[in-house]
Amino acid sequence: MHDLVITPRLTIPAGELEMSFARSGGPGGQNVNKVSSKVDLRWNPTTSTALTMDDRVLLLARLENKLTTDGTLIVTSSLTRDQIKNREDAMSKLVLIVRSALHREKPRKATKVSKGAKRRRVADKRHHAEKKQNRRGSGD
Repeated sequence: MHDLVITPRLTIPAGELEMSFARSGGPGGQNVNKVSSKVDLRWNPTTSTALTMDDRVLLLARLENKLTTDGTLIVTSSLTRDQIKNREDAMSKLVLIVRSALHREKPRKATKVSKGAKRRRVADKRHHAEKKQNRRGSGD
């Protein structure tokens, strides 16, 4: 197994990842009964050396309901009947989960409406009002 690159500044060392295999359910005929193709990938963010304290707090808060009682994140994959493909799928799932949990929205900057935009809005309102005024008859 190799180190898992989450973002350019965050890489999970291979030593922190634990992978186990089991027999997968679903279609596959006799192959299902003899090949362990299901992958369980485990990572514990509470003890990870890859995370800064701020990232750890954010990650634990956002993944609170996906963690076990001891703080382990378990990702499983039984997408295919091939163990190697399931390994890659489980790793890519872990990358997506951690990357989305660590994503911080950019704070919105309050801006003012420009004078030109205000002028155009008022001019459009005036034009619209004149149109409606011209539709009214003289009442003859």
